[in-house]
Amino acid sequence: MNNSGDGDAQRDPKSEKLDLKTKLAYGAGDLGPAITANISVFFLLVFFTNVAGIPPGLAGSILMIGKIWDGVNDPVVGFLTDKTKSRRWGRRLPWMFYGAIPFGIFFFLQWIVPRFSANQSENIWPLFWYYVAIGVISQAFYTVVNLPYTAMTPELTQDYDERTSLNSYRFTFSIGGSILSLILTQIVFSQISDRQQQYLVLAAICTVISILGLYWCVFGVRDRILAFETKRIETEEPASLPFFEQLKIVFSNRPFLFVIGIYLFSWLGVQVTASIIPYFVVNCMGLKESDVPTVMIAVQGSALVMLFVWGALSKKIGKKVVYFLGMSLWIIAAAGLFFLQPGQIGLMYFMAVMAGIGVSTAYLIPWSMIPDVIELDELQTGQRREGIFYGFMVLLQKFGLAFGLFLVGNALQVSGFKETVAGSPLPMQPESALFAIRIAVGPIPTVCLLCGLVLTYFYPITREMHAEIMLKLKERQEKRGS
Repeated sequence: MNNSGDGDAQRDPKSEKLDLKTKLAYGAGDLGPAITANISVFFLLVFFTNVAGIPPGLAGSILMIGKIWDGVNDPVVGFLTDKTKSRRWGRRLPWMFYGAIPFGIFFFLQWIVPRFSANQSENIWPLFWYYVAIGVISQAFYTVVNLPYTAMTPELTQDYDERTSLNSYRFTFSIGGSILSLILTQIVFSQISDRQQQYLVLAAICTVISILGLYWCVFGVRDRILAFETKRIETEEPASLPFFEQLKIVFSNRPFLFVIGIYLFSWLGVQVTASIIPYFVVNCMGLKESDVPTVMIAVQGSALVMLFVWGALSKKIGKKVVYFLGMSLWIIAAAGLFFLQPGQIGLMYFMAVMAGIGVSTAYLIPWSMIPDVIELDELQTGQRREGIFYGFMVLLQKFGLAFGLFLVGNALQVSGFKETVAGSPLPMQPESALFAIRIAVGPIPTVCLLCGLVLTYFYPITREMHAEIMLKLKERQEKRGS
């Protein structure tokens, strides 16, 4: 009997090592959200101000409204995915399967400039409300496909180091997709001269790639997820708590509060930097719009290369130390960018690479911490609630993005930034606008990163504590089995 039990433990889908095929399929699930989010973060604000002709304050408000709504619906979708029952697909995969195509369609519709009147520059409000409506729907479908995807990590493996490896594959596709989107941007921008057509063609290509990546993930991880679901259903769990009671327990989980704080500050730094870089490259460094993707590739490329380096180092020196090293490099780079002058192009690329090395830890470390928090919650409550935890994780990412874009848009507006009239060349910007751009590329991200470092220092779950949590969970499962 004991030998049989040992064999079952070895075949436990939660503890087995993942094969390369599963890791690749799981990574592919972040390809679509990464490509669309990357294009949106880097170019949607620029598209609104320089193509659609919307003032930067209103443009930032459009993005903020969409992201706030997106953040509000995240915990709800997370809760619903926890409650979803499907023998064929499990809890998470039906959302991705049915949401993939609408997700792609509404992303594409954001890049159209509809004509509501002969002279749209005199009445910008119909265009404003069009982008608000499309943005709200687009962000809703982003949640439908992305939140169930992020909640699958602890269902694929419960091994402490294997999760870091799995997230390395995920963010390889994520950052790789971001780089691919920038390469496509460079190709499309060099081949098409009309600004509006550039973005339409780029959006169409990214839409197709995004949908295919999501379906690769769904079919590639299905067997592993269903094996986990079978094991989960066989294990008796206490009756589910009401939604608001679950919220109360989530926010009483002290380590979770640290993780969401670390993540919020990290991504606020990422989003502010990403949204201001196109303006910095063109207006402060005096380069062309076609040079913007090259600078971004330097950031994302170095982040991609360092993912596996940081992943390997975290096994030896721990997640906290890796995060401290990466953020320190990023802070130095942010300070350097603030003082850069036109003509210092080589130094700009060097700072971009340094920033990318730090950005990779902002991707990797918070996401590898959250499954540990979920297991602590399971130990304390007897329930697995991946959806609601990841829902709040993604909610804060959206709020960080929304606040960052709103901050950047309105800072440009207040500083006197001149939006482009549709079809006209880019105007010269006043010194006040150039200084606001420099503040957004240097000091603002630095403050965010320093706050994240303080929280990381006090984060309580260590490798040893996680091992103890897993041991207690295993003992509980064995008691139930007997």
